[in-house]
Amino acid sequence: MKFEYSLNEEVIMKKPHACGTNEWVITRVGADIKIKCKQCGREIMMDRLEFHKKLKKVIKNEEKKEK
Repeated sequence: MKFEYSLNEEVIMKKPHACGTNEWVITRVGADIKIKCKQCGREIMMDRLEFHKKLKKVIKNEEKKEK
């Protein structure tokens, strides 16, 4: 399985964050993936395998749809 992510893409994780939302924005892509909570701004970093396990859905940006 190959997954492609890009910066500033919005994702929904399976479990909600402590602040109550499960919507995040990808801020770093590499061997590890860094995501930022859309509600409280908390940032966490996890390896790709852990990210794939916790990921529920990728929300495509409107700008990408137009191109």
